[in-house]
Amino acid sequence: MTGQSMVMPEVVAVLMPPNTAPLFACTPPRAAPGVAVRKKYMQAQMDIGPGRINGWVESMRASSPTHAKAAAVLAAGAGAVDGERAAWMVRHPSALSKFDQIVAASKGKKIVMFLDYDGTLSPIVDDPDAAFMSDTMRRAVRSVAKHFPTAIVSGRCRDKVFEFVKLAELYYAGSHGMDIKSPAKASRHNEAKAKGVLFQPASKFLPMIEQVHDSLIEKTKCIPGSKVENNKFCVSVHFRCVDEKSWSTLAGIVKGELEEYPKLKLTQGRKVLEIRPTIKWDKGKALEFLLESLGFADCTDVLPVYIGDDRSDEDAFKVLQKRGHGGVGIVVSKYPKDTHASYSLQEPAEVMEFLLRLVEWERLSRAQARPKCW
Repeated sequence: MTGQSMVMPEVVAVLMPPNTAPLFACTPPRAAPGVAVRKKYMQAQMDIGPGRINGWVESMRASSPTHAKAAAVLAAGAGAVDGERAAWMVRHPSALSKFDQIVAASKGKKIVMFLDYDGTLSPIVDDPDAAFMSDTMRRAVRSVAKHFPTAIVSGRCRDKVFEFVKLAELYYAGSHGMDIKSPAKASRHNEAKAKGVLFQPASKFLPMIEQVHDSLIEKTKCIPGSKVENNKFCVSVHFRCVDEKSWSTLAGIVKGELEEYPKLKLTQGRKVLEIRPTIKWDKGKALEFLLESLGFADCTDVLPVYIGDDRSDEDAFKVLQKRGHGGVGIVVSKYPKDTHASYSLQEPAEVMEFLLRLVEWERLSRAQARPKCW
């Protein structure tokens, strides 16, 4: 292992983004910020059973929205597909058309924003290293963070996501929430920045993940278009540029690798196979952890809003769906798909429009709340 430490980083105080409004009546825990929370979540149990993953190729096909759309059109005809989309939109209406309904649900509450990256803040591209977000999107996210605590929750390595986003005032939860870090905050006395890793529940898996990454780099060289990415606490095998005829071969390579590591499991996203530790941790757990770290877990005056496009985001949507105090899940998709989200947006451009409308609504709300001078 190269330069990786297996010691759990020291937990530091949770830092709020600059220019964020005061955090209302529900006070954070009195214990050292994050310590009690980390101890609770370190009890995430190990699911050591390796299990068997069947139907990988079929699942790989289903993970391609355009592939699924084409198959549906051929099977049922364009009219039937349009009807299916209309029915789906009734169940998951546009977050833009229902914007007033969403902000009405936040009356008397503080919004906390959670955003996926790929396919949400940036378009899905063939080369994962070229998934850049636009400057206008960056400005939109920065504006949101000025008004609401904001976190990026991604399957990517946390450092890599930060390189794309480049906003120090955000929380970052990389590797599907297995690497969570608070914002950087400038000191009043100097320009030094305090940076704090909040939680890394899978630190002891780092050597294993690196071994799998290096091994798959070698074993997948025979698959043109494949790309193996080290996301620190998980390994992503991208097949977006792989000919479909080679998918079964690629799946076999990944399966063979997993058989040597029973403490790792396979999950899947949009045109990507991901190997992760078998701990019970996902984006939903990360959402809960961040809310509790901020002192918001049992608050009735908080409205979490989560926007994401991938299967892994469904874990967060489920948490919001079951949350007694409310929450808004918004899935980003042009095509009907099974989801636990309440609303939908079609693409990153609509995500940006929603974020900008949210900022403008907040500004107007604050302006109207100010006492008038006579």
